[in-house]
Amino acid sequence: MAERADAAPSRLRTDRIPPHSEEAERGVLGSILVESDRVIDIAIEQQIGAESFYNPRHQVLYEHMLALHDQNRPIDIITLHERLSALNLLDQVGGITEIQQIIDATPTAAHAEYYIEIVRDKYLLRSVIHRAREAIDKCFQQEEDADLLLDQVEQAFYDISHSRQQKVLPWNQMIHETMHKIEVAIQEKREITGVPTGFVDLDKITSGLQPGDMFIIAARPSMGKTSLAMNIVEHVATGNNALRARIPVAVFSLEMSTESLVKRMLCSRAGISMKSLSEGYVSREKHEHLVKAADELSGADIFVDDSPGLEPIELRARARRLKKKHDIGLIVIDYLQMMNYSRFSREGRQREVAGISGAMKAMAKELKVPVVVLSQLSRAPENRDGRPKLSDLRDSGSIEQDADVVGLLRRPNRYAEDDNRGDPSLAILDIAKQRNGPTGEIQLTFVDEITRFENRAHTSSGYGGE
Repeated sequence: MAERADAAPSRLRTDRIPPHSEEAERGVLGSILVESDRVIDIAIEQQIGAESFYNPRHQVLYEHMLALHDQNRPIDIITLHERLSALNLLDQVGGITEIQQIIDATPTAAHAEYYIEIVRDKYLLRSVIHRAREAIDKCFQQEEDADLLLDQVEQAFYDISHSRQQKVLPWNQMIHETMHKIEVAIQEKREITGVPTGFVDLDKITSGLQPGDMFIIAARPSMGKTSLAMNIVEHVATGNNALRARIPVAVFSLEMSTESLVKRMLCSRAGISMKSLSEGYVSREKHEHLVKAADELSGADIFVDDSPGLEPIELRARARRLKKKHDIGLIVIDYLQMMNYSRFSREGRQREVAGISGAMKAMAKELKVPVVVLSQLSRAPENRDGRPKLSDLRDSGSIEQDADVVGLLRRPNRYAEDDNRGDPSLAILDIAKQRNGPTGEIQLTFVDEITRFENRAHTSSGYGGE
């Protein structure tokens, strides 16, 4: 007879001893006492803390070894004994006999790296067990929304994984590496410090899209904000930019299907109008351009998720996985008002959009990548001269507050009152806010037939950034 599924949790073992290695822990401590200058730095670099040790005695010993290191004092049996005695902690660690036994068991520090790796691995396993038990407890308590709980659990495990990649570098090494980057930038006269967009004037004013920043591209409908965003995606992913570097990109398209986006990118890069393609009127020459564009784009790392109605929690979880698996360097979301946030839906649309905006900014900061978010503007520009303002951002003032950069896109020929209406190819991206840089207007060329933006000074090339 089959057992009930809901009976499974009762069989979870709670009496097992958590993963640890007594020998490896003693090996780390003994290696520090034998060769403190070298081993303690390795342990710190590998993010070994007092909590990394399972044995409470070992935790206390390592904690006070770190304290001696911070005070630039030697770490040996004499200094450690003196410190523990002064703090009345000697009996807690087993006395001077225990410290001497640790030293005797580690005659050489030659294998210190191996011991440190074991201690760290066992600590990571205990961390996973701890997070899993917390998740199980919360699931049984049922006090939080299931989607929110899933995001919290995934975040907890992501933090464990992310900690493995982080290194605590010595200060002098950080200084040398930073100076090397500065020297290279000076020699190459490099102005781009972030992800280059392939649009020269935009890169000049922003120095590229900066990691952790949220860049809002806002416009009224049919101004081309999706086209501009996808042109940036193309430039970034194909290396068609100032740094000539191919960078993986994630696109969350809540409005258009993946097939529509791919078709648009192919036609834009090949210089073919969507209308002629849909009607089947493609010359042999244009077909060759299309094949070439397909070949170039197929080599790019672009990950498109066209799931409709994504909520911030789910989008953030998917972006987190893409970052871990493919090391994406840019995220594009098209567009903000197509998202919902059920957690705040009962508090009104303004509060809901504020929650979405805050979540997207938090995602940029967590993943340390620039996030480009497209947004609609209200109808207010229609009642003026067509020039949008920050106050026109639709549904919530929190978008302006959360954004690091806001670009307001317009095409002057659409408005009779606009002073620049004479040129039908002119598009203007007004950087109306930049938290860490200047503001100002950028002129671009918009080729309406192929829905493509190009650098204003390089319209003959057919590709932005070239």
